[in-house]
Parts: sequence; C-alpha cells; structure tokens
Amino acid sequence: MTNTRRLTIQPLDVSIDAEEGRSVLIAAELAGVRLPSSCRNGSCRTCLCLMVSGSVSYRIDWPGLSLDEKRDGYILPCVALAQSDLTLLVPAARLIV
Repeated sequence: MTNTRRLTIQPLDVSIDAEEGRSVLIAAELAGVRLPSSCRNGSCRTCLCLMVSGSVSYRIDWPGLSLDEKRDGYILPCVALAQSDLTLLVPAARLIV
C-alpha cells in the first residue's frame, strides 16, 4: 500500500492526493491541476509557490531557493516531496480541462 499525502491548492480550493515519492508538481498534474512550471529540476523558479502549511523534502540537495525563502515557506513543487498534508498558495494554478 502506498502512502499518500493530501494537497490542497489555493485559491482553487482543490484537494488532491500525492503518492509518496512523487513530486508535488507531478501529483497535481496527474490530478488535473496545472501549476506553473518550466525546467522541472529546481533551478528556473517558475513553479515557486507559498506553502501555507505542511512540510516537504527535496529530491535535490539545494533547490533554487534562498534560505530566507525557505524560512518564509516558499517551495519549488517540481522537486518537492510532501512529507505531510500540504496547503499551497498558487495564484496561477488552473484546472486542466
């Protein structure tokens, strides 16, 4: 059985499940939610968003975030792995139709 985390995307007010080991970005896309993205490797910062609650780990050692951004709750969903249920503020998020 795979562990899942509940991801809530605001302001869409959509909740989705993310399988353990799957990036937040990919989990959102598989559930029909498009988050801004470009490089998908943690360097371009196109997917930068605010984590309102929860915790993540990263699949790379130091993603393209400053220490202040990390402290303020910003994450890069393309390389972020949910370690708990998350609430994200992603104003540019859209439903895939």
